[in-house]
Amino acid sequence: MFEPIMTIAVASLIGLTIVVLAALRGWQDYLALKRRELEGENSAQGPDTGSRIGAARIEISDLKERIRKLEAIANGVDL
Repeated sequence: MFEPIMTIAVASLIGLTIVVLAALRGWQDYLALKRRELEGENSAQGPDTGSRIGAARIEISDLKERIRKLEAIANGVDL
């Protein structure tokens, strides 16, 4: 009667150890990822510099469209 309980306890302890080690490894990888993201924001060069240029072009295009609409309103043209 003592042996099955010990087997279950040891197996549970091993399983718990594996789960804890996997969670710890995931947490360390998550922290490393966040560190790299923060370092990327501080540096002048980054992989996302192209997206900023594209976003700026879209914003300029939106502003030009707004100016056209305001000029049309000022001239009395219905849109």
